[in-house]
Amino acid sequence: MGSLLTGIWLTAYGIMLSEPSSNSQQQRERTAELIFEKYNVPALFLAKNAVLTSFASGRATSLVVDGGGGSTTIAPVHDGYVLQKAVASSPIGGELLTDCLLKSLESKGVMIKPRYSFKRKEIQLGVFQTVDLDFPSTTESYRLYSQRVIASDIKECVCRAPDTPYDESSYSNIPMTPYELPDGQTIEIGADRFKIPDILFNPSLVQTIPGMDNFVEIASSARGLPQMAIESINKCDVDIRRELFSSILLAGGTASMQQLKERLEKDLVEESPQARRVKVLASGNATERRFRWWTTEKWFLGFAIRYRCVEVSRIPEDEFRNKDKSNNSIIVCFCG
Repeated sequence: MGSLLTGIWLTAYGIMLSEPSSNSQQQRERTAELIFEKYNVPALFLAKNAVLTSFASGRATSLVVDGGGGSTTIAPVHDGYVLQKAVASSPIGGELLTDCLLKSLESKGVMIKPRYSFKRKEIQLGVFQTVDLDFPSTTESYRLYSQRVIASDIKECVCRAPDTPYDESSYSNIPMTPYELPDGQTIEIGADRFKIPDILFNPSLVQTIPGMDNFVEIASSARGLPQMAIESINKCDVDIRRELFSSILLAGGTASMQQLKERLEKDLVEESPQARRVKVLASGNATERRFRWWTTEKWFLGFAIRYRCVEVSRIPEDEFRNKDKSNNSIIVCFCG
């Protein structure tokens, strides 16, 4: 019954999909083919994440820094369009930072118990007892996933971007920050809460973390956020570079890290050409920053449906065959 209702809904209304700024033309065509041919959707609109983020801040021109889970993408937007030639991406994302934190804690003897492997019960007022549970059929991938969820929460709670590039000797004696694990164990986190976020600015730090040997080659070829932003802006026309420098938008879950905005702005001021007014903008609400593009997508979808300003529709196959002897369907764009 659910699939039937879904099918009825899809064939009755158009669909708006957001897509990464780095999507190629072939990927967009494949998406349109699936939507039209398999699900029989009457109309489709594909919107770039960077454009939606830019509109959400009230700007038609900006440089969007989208820090996602699997990668970080920097996309310049001008007059509501992504400048595809200047899009830059890096494999350094939130998931890699979580893995680095998890491996670093394990190298220090901190073992994170998955939530399914124990049960806590209150035996007295304010006194809890932890009982280990045995699930022999649990797969290794699920155990690792459960540990990553906890490590990700540690990263979001205690990690913050350092004010200056991370140096082992400078951060060796900083005060420890406590964190209580779900099983009641309290751990102390020191230099790692600055070292892990600094990987976004200096990917070579991955090489110094035990157990991350598989990512050394990826990290060595990646660039830091300031370098990616400057290279992306330099690939744009000279006339809009000043405006891009003054409208750098942070979006995505990784961009919600504490002090990331201030550190990125500081590095860009130091590395960008003189007389450039650098301004990094970010929402004060971490949830809004993470889902900013979705907020605009809801507004834009309502506007497009009401005024039918831009959409891509599918010509019925029988009508197309009457005009052309080929068996292929076609998509056309209606604007205005």
